[in-house]
Amino acid sequence: MLRFMPVGDSMTIGSAGEHTWRHRLWQHLSVAYGGPFTFVGPRETLYDKQADAPTSLAYADPAFPRAHLAGWGEGWLHMAPLIGDAVRAHRPDVLLVSLGLIDLGFYTNAEQTAENVRAFVAGAREADPRIRMVLLPVIPNIRAAADASFAEQVDRFNVLLAKAVADLDEPRSPLLLASPPEEYDIHTDTYDGTHPNARGERLIAEAFAGAMREAWGVGGAYVA
Repeated sequence: MLRFMPVGDSMTIGSAGEHTWRHRLWQHLSVAYGGPFTFVGPRETLYDKQADAPTSLAYADPAFPRAHLAGWGEGWLHMAPLIGDAVRAHRPDVLLVSLGLIDLGFYTNAEQTAENVRAFVAGAREADPRIRMVLLPVIPNIRAAADASFAEQVDRFNVLLAKAVADLDEPRSPLLLASPPEEYDIHTDTYDGTHPNARGERLIAEAFAGAMREAWGVGGAYVA
């Protein structure tokens, strides 16, 4: 069985009432991948905005493997120390990682964030030397659209992320850099300029699916 662990921030954990891109990817793989698979991880909940805590199980459709390692307000800085134990405990084959916006917005600059990417990869490989990873760059968001200096940091980080993937990729533990969704528009694909709506969830799922299909032959063309 192929075991995926979604790793991310608020765009990955999602909030109460949402499907999440995790669900959209599960839907796609259920049709396009010709073998057993599941999602694994130490967490299962959505973020409850009323409680201001990750305590909700109110998925729009809860009938899918909901496990993940994602947190509202968490970034590479937070996940790098956690990933080793998570990999050892839950034995994923593939990490699907969408991080960086929180880091750049609140904690670290582009160079520091890229160093945390490298620490994350090292921690995952220490736990499993054959772990595979798909890394999604920081995608369009309202702060980058309104703040030129922040947009420069996002662009700089995405360049450094691509360099890290190129530097660290190796045959026994391949790294993939997913392409940002070409059609992603913060006005039509988010509900607040940052967090994906239903269409945005599908586009993020398609980005991960496309990277795995093209590089590893996992699944077929994305099915919405």
